[in-house]
Formats: sequence, structure tokens, C-alpha cells
Amino acid sequence: MKITGFREHITQHDWRRPVGDVNGVSEGHRTDVQVLVISTDTGLEGVSVTAAAPLRTARIFPAIEGQDPRSTTALYDLMLAHVFKTGHNGDLFATIGAIDHALWDLKAKAADEPLWRMLGGRTRFVPGYASALEFALTDADARSVYQTFADAGFSSAKVKGGRDLDDDIRRLQLVREVMAQNSNRPALMLDANEVWNRSQAIRYIRQLEAAVDLTWVEEPVRRWDARGLADVRHGTAAGVASGENLTGLEQYRPLLDADALDVVQFNSGWGITHALRVAAVAHGRDLPVSPVGFSNVIAHAMTAIPNHLTTEVQDLGQPIGVTMDQEIVDGGYLLGTSPGAGITLDESQFATHDRSPGWQTTSGPHVRPERAGLRLVPDARRNDVSYDRGA
Repeated sequence: MKITGFREHITQHDWRRPVGDVNGVSEGHRTDVQVLVISTDTGLEGVSVTAAAPLRTARIFPAIEGQDPRSTTALYDLMLAHVFKTGHNGDLFATIGAIDHALWDLKAKAADEPLWRMLGGRTRFVPGYASALEFALTDADARSVYQTFADAGFSSAKVKGGRDLDDDIRRLQLVREVMAQNSNRPALMLDANEVWNRSQAIRYIRQLEAAVDLTWVEEPVRRWDARGLADVRHGTAAGVASGENLTGLEQYRPLLDADALDVVQFNSGWGITHALRVAAVAHGRDLPVSPVGFSNVIAHAMTAIPNHLTTEVQDLGQPIGVTMDQEIVDGGYLLGTSPGAGITLDESQFATHDRSPGWQTTSGPHVRPERAGLRLVPDARRNDVSYDRGA
């Protein structure tokens, strides 16, 4: 079997609500999803679906063209070597991850096995937590969205915040109320998306903890600030989670050496091989791992990772034109038994819907605000952001 070609598509995910975080909010209710199909000389095709970043497959494809797609980990290293001089950050790392997902899909299809079994998983259920990206919603709308997660069995949830203490306390208490449907002590997480400096983070989290029991705080300071993350970890009771924006195994070393993390995260779009390697390094330090982002494909790998804690689930629906052999039940993913990752595409739908700008706006969450980390008092009502999260 040899790799012969590829095709890319852009579809969208309809959230039915604006989504975003402390750094900004999407325009409209739809955001881009990248679909990649890798073809072979046998007719088998590998499919990847990711929202991590725009793909640059033409830049990476020469590294794998003509190769046997079943050599997944070796081809992953070939792709990293292919961009050695310029580095493997950003869109390039997202592209490598998307190709890696497609190659693992191909490998499992060639063996006529579901991907979770190919990877060594014993059970096809993957526990998760609700994460609605609800920053722009009113309390009433946030309650409604999290109620859908609670009705699907979720007992833990993550809230976006970091700009207004009173807002965050109220929102966390609201979500705790909803999740209490399934647990007497719901796990609550807050994601600050790198908006604080370290001393501000410690003060803010301590005040939150006076009102709410926090399981972890995510990205309280910049992703690479090992000393800052360690200071936050040792200065608060909540765990510290980070790693979703690190693009390479080597970038975890300073954070782990600084004893800066309680939960090691990785982006779901960075590839299965990357996830397996990060999980192994974390496991060597007795640390749990948790994937972040559009998790549908990476969930297969979580079945084979002994230190998997929980997987972020951002929505209960699927992208336009994409059907995945999985259900969201009992607070997690129940993966199907179709060969590969179980992804079926209706490519005719990809160009038939109006494309919303989604994340691609100058005020969206993918653009760091000018004053992030530089505010003396993180109060949204007195700073450079406009939104309404009233009751």
C-alpha cells in the first residue's frame, strides 16, 4: 500500500450559539472545520477532521508521498524532519497532526478494525467533561446549554472566564447547580486562556476558591511560563492544567522540570502520535493527561492511554457533511465499531452552505487582545471588551 494523493475541504460546525473565551468571541454561530482525505493505490482512504488550524498539506505531503501509510509513527517523524529548518509550529504542526490522524485511520481500516482497538484500547467508552465555550452567553443561555450536557450524563464542566470575579463566581455557581443533576460534588474548572500575569492569577484564583471548589484552572498565565505556572500551582489550592498550545514534545520539558502542572493537556488536533508521546512522558511523572479541543478523533487514542483523566467535549453535534460512528452518552464518548475512526463524509455538502467568518475575525479568540496580562484589575466592565453576561 502506498500513499498517492490528498484532498482538502473546509466545512463548518454549527454551534447554534456564539462561542469564545476571555480573548474574544466568534462572529456568528459557525466556525471552520478542516477535512483532510489521504488516498492510496489500493483505494482505501484515510480521513481526518480537525478544527485546530488551517491546513498546509501541500507543504508537508512530499514527506509521505509514496510511503506505506501503516508506518504511522515513522511517517510522523519524517514530517517533523521535513520542516526542520523552519520549525513545526502553528499551522504546520496542525497539518502534521491532521495527516497523522488520517494515517492512523488508514492503518485501522487496512486491518479492518476500529481505531480504538488498533491502538490497544480495551473499552470504547471515553469519559469527558462539558466545555461549552460559553463566554459570550447570558446566564440564562449558559444554563440552557449546560443543561443539554447534564441531560447527556455529564457531571463536570469547564467555564471560560478571567476578566470579572463576580461574573465568574456567579457563572461557576450556576454551572455547579446544573451539573448537580448527576453528582453531589460536580468537578468545576475555569479556563483563563493566558489572560493573567502570575501574581494577578494567584490573587484572582484565591478569591474564586473562597466561593467555589475549583478542580483546576487552565492556562492561568502564558503557555511557556514554567516558573509562572509553578508559582500559581503552589500558591493556590486548585490544580493547574496547561499544554494545549504547545506544539512539540520538547516544549513540555521546562514545565515538567519546574513541577508546574497537575494536568498535562494537548490539543486534540495535534495528532494521535503526539498524544501518545505526551501521555507517555506525563505517565513517567505520575501525571494525568486531558485532550483539549475538537476531540472526536483523538478520543480513540484515549482508550489506550493509562493516565487519561477526562476529555473535553465542546458540543453534542457534528460538523456539516460529517458523520462519526460515536455517541455522546453517560458523560463521554461511546465509540463505534466501524473500521478506522468511523468517519463518513458527504463531500457534496461542504460547498452548499453559507460560510460564516467564525474565528477569522480581528476580535476573535484566536487574536490576543492588546492589554491581556497588563490590567491592574481584571474587570470587564472597565476595560477593552464588550459583552453582556448578565442574568
